[in-house]
Amino acid sequence: MAAEPFDQHADIPGTTIFDGRQAMKGYALNKMCYSFNSAENRAEYLRDPEAYFVKYGLNEEQRQACRDKNVLAMIAAGGNIYYLAKFAGIYKLSVQDVGAQQTGMTTEQFKEKLKRAGD
Repeated sequence: MAAEPFDQHADIPGTTIFDGRQAMKGYALNKMCYSFNSAENRAEYLRDPEAYFVKYGLNEEQRQACRDKNVLAMIAAGGNIYYLAKFAGIYKLSVQDVGAQQTGMTTEQFKEKLKRAGD
């Protein structure tokens, strides 16, 4: 029996596939996050996030996700996790903070889950 061809656009519940469509959708958001490689840009953003959103042409979905510091919403808005890590760093969001968002837990609950899994 032959295997079915891989459908890169198949729906995977709870997962946003970062493909060409998502890359185009998130171009402005990812470009903004890439700018955070510069300390000067990080400082400019923190002084006036709304002006920074305008400077990079973020749409309202992307702006709201950034305001909420919601990494999952940023991913849904076209964000690439590698660029979003720069954003998370500005707010001192740890990998555990992001993992908690992904699982709908508090950071403390998520850390406890990780500890239990390691036992």
